[in-house]
Amino acid sequence: MNLYDQLGALESSLDTLLQTAAATARSSAESTEAAVPPGAASPSEPPALDDGRGPADSTAPAEPPALNEAPTLVVSRPERDAVEMTIAGKTVKLSPEGVSELIEELSNVRASMSVEQPTGIAPGWRFAATKNPVMATQKYANGDRLLIMRHSGHGWVPFSFSPNMVIELYAMLTKK
Repeated sequence: MNLYDQLGALESSLDTLLQTAAATARSSAESTEAAVPPGAASPSEPPALDDGRGPADSTAPAEPPALNEAPTLVVSRPERDAVEMTIAGKTVKLSPEGVSELIEELSNVRASMSVEQPTGIAPGWRFAATKNPVMATQKYANGDRLLIMRHSGHGWVPFSFSPNMVIELYAMLTKK
């Protein structure tokens, strides 16, 4: 099963889980309202017992908390060359190639989102820098330059520069 199939299966499972939880919550609320007279315990709950501390807590949720909570993503690293991702009880194990494919797909999706990345670097931001990365360049007919750098974590990262930006980049890199 390739990464797309694995992610699709996770997404499908998550959608099904959320739809089932929502439908269960709706039907449970509708049947409870229709079948239970005011002040009586619902059929699925045991009657409140008087333990001498006063009336039972009426603010307690009628459903298990798991139905009300959104599924969470759990990422673990069971071995050096593998990552496991679990959503709603479904686990996918990714190899280094699968991780690279996921990073590339997420990067492409993130770049197309309307909310842009912050323009400044956040305090405490963590990163893995690649010293002396492998690079490739290409010149376009309009004078723009493509610079592709290989980051050890992100893979090949392309940047396109206008002629003016190439000059600014050169000035920044040679500034003393």
